[in-house]
Amino acid sequence: MTPRSILIAALGGEGGGVLAGWIVEAALRAGLPVQATSVPGVAQRTGATSYYIEFLPQPAPEGRQPVFALMPVPGRVDVVLASELLEAVRMIERGFVDDSRTMLITASHRVLTTKEKMAMGDGRVDDARLFAAAASAAQDCVALDMRAIAQRHRTVISAVMYGALAGSGRLPWGREVDEAVIRASGLGVEASLAG
Repeated sequence: MTPRSILIAALGGEGGGVLAGWIVEAALRAGLPVQATSVPGVAQRTGATSYYIEFLPQPAPEGRQPVFALMPVPGRVDVVLASELLEAVRMIERGFVDDSRTMLITASHRVLTTKEKMAMGDGRVDDARLFAAAASAAQDCVALDMRAIAQRHRTVISAVMYGALAGSGRLPWGREVDEAVIRASGLGVEASLAG
């Protein structure tokens, strides 16, 4: 069996660690072997914290345990979740998004980088170029205004990212497992479910 892989790129304070924990718990509830690792980003909006999850799509054979990777391998990631548009493009630049394999689920909004803010004129990267890169690099690309959805439901972006992942058809368990994991967390349950 080939493991399935999910790479999350989230900015500080957006709940990326909570999201990774939810996914791991859902896999465990579904009886699937799973492993998660993370690499912290850099402050001042110069890089995201990355969370990497691998799991088997069905239970391991009796008496056998899989060996999972500790980090993503370029061209071998099934789903990339990005909480901000430029972070999605950074994942593309690093080779994690493959046009024959990867579903890219990204926020459509921007959180400007320090370099963009410090420019003497308009230093913003062109959103249209970022969207074009995202759409052309992935097998499937879903871009939505996660910030607006999170604000409308008074929740955090990680809940919206989880909802998009749950609805993607890329998970080998049903929505009821995802909802049960959120309910079991006990914090902000209704807002997270709405997101």
